[in-house]
Amino acid sequence: MEAAAEEASRRARHLRALERRSAAERELEELVFGDGLGAGQGELLQRLAAPQPSAAQRRSGDSEAENDAERGRPDRAPAWVDEDDEAEERIDMSHRYRRELMKSDAEKILTQKKLKARLEEQFQRAMGGVPAWADIQNRKKSKRASSDSDSDEDDDLLCRTGNFVSSSDSLPRGILEMKSCVPANQERLADGKLSTVQFHPSAQVVLTAGRDRSLSLFQVDGIRNPKIQSIYLESFPIYKARFSADGEQVIATGTHHKMFHVYDMMGGSIIPVHQVREEGEVFIWDVRSRKCLHKFEDEGSLEGKCIAVSKNNQYVACGSASGVVNLYTTDVCLRENHPKPVKAIMNLVTSATCVTFNPTTEILAVASNGADEAVKLMHIPSYTVFSNFPVFRRKQIYLTQSMDFSPRSGFFSIANNKGKALLYSYLYLIKGGNKKFLVGYIGCINN
Repeated sequence: MEAAAEEASRRARHLRALERRSAAERELEELVFGDGLGAGQGELLQRLAAPQPSAAQRRSGDSEAENDAERGRPDRAPAWVDEDDEAEERIDMSHRYRRELMKSDAEKILTQKKLKARLEEQFQRAMGGVPAWADIQNRKKSKRASSDSDSDEDDDLLCRTGNFVSSSDSLPRGILEMKSCVPANQERLADGKLSTVQFHPSAQVVLTAGRDRSLSLFQVDGIRNPKIQSIYLESFPIYKARFSADGEQVIATGTHHKMFHVYDMMGGSIIPVHQVREEGEVFIWDVRSRKCLHKFEDEGSLEGKCIAVSKNNQYVACGSASGVVNLYTTDVCLRENHPKPVKAIMNLVTSATCVTFNPTTEILAVASNGADEAVKLMHIPSYTVFSNFPVFRRKQIYLTQSMDFSPRSGFFSIANNKGKALLYSYLYLIKGGNKKFLVGYIGCINN
């Protein structure tokens, strides 16, 4: 501003000096340049003497002039009008991908705007409202309020709402997600029927036994399942084999013998033991004193076929020749001679020959060796059977001889008549403590 004022003052002084010129000088200029120049020069000098606008003022003036010109210019009409653009698009809601968005059978056609609103409504209902990352106004306010925060620079792709997976305090009922793995005894398939499969109580090892008089141990990894060793019992086709509670012994029963044998894996010795009766009565023994503490009658059973006790000693399951599996609570069995079952499982149409609990007492597996694919898994908290097991495109389990879960429910195996210990996997979430994910593998041995 000071420079502009100084320039104007200098020009004013120059103008006054020119006006003080002598009459002779002005007359000489008029003869040489003409009369019009004097007036034009004076006007020019006056314009130069006037205060000059700044550069910003000049730009503003130019912009206003351009805007005035734009306002005065008539709007350009479109070259043509497309009728398809003018008509609002209508969406067929009977398509299988959009059918669930229909609120009634009358909504077979929706406009594009209504479909968009319906999708937004569905998303907000699922998310419990508009997510913060999807609300533009709130995002702008948040960014202005926290402009100094590093979180403003987070990648939008990392923003999310809701939970990617849901978790529960226990195994949910209904559908059990699973996949097939290689057989647990892939490295040594049995020559005939597999009668037993069981996981070691403390190691990731599985035991298989069969009518070929062999006991085999495998390390289970779900990928290759390498063999550890195989043991042959001379002239003793194995009917059933089980690990002892400490995992140091294997108890085996024969198909044609009235006694069963206890094989000491540490010492290599075999101990004979008496046989169990089949009159439908259950005896509770004190193993240390070898005395019978109590006995009870399995309701409706004329011939008992199998029995299992849950790992937490809460339940007792008894299977009979009629195919019924009765589930009792242990405390009632210890008190009464004729206890009532809390659940009678009647999903088998042939003799129930095998029952087993998973270590968390959430699943009870029941099976029969009298029919192909006769395996059911029951969700114990709800007393309902998982509807999707077994479900296969082709027959795979055949006749089930034995079943077992691994110590942490990581594996479950069933032995079959094809000499295989099939392996399947299932996944569910358990929330509590440090255990958030529990991966389960199910292996089946067919009879």
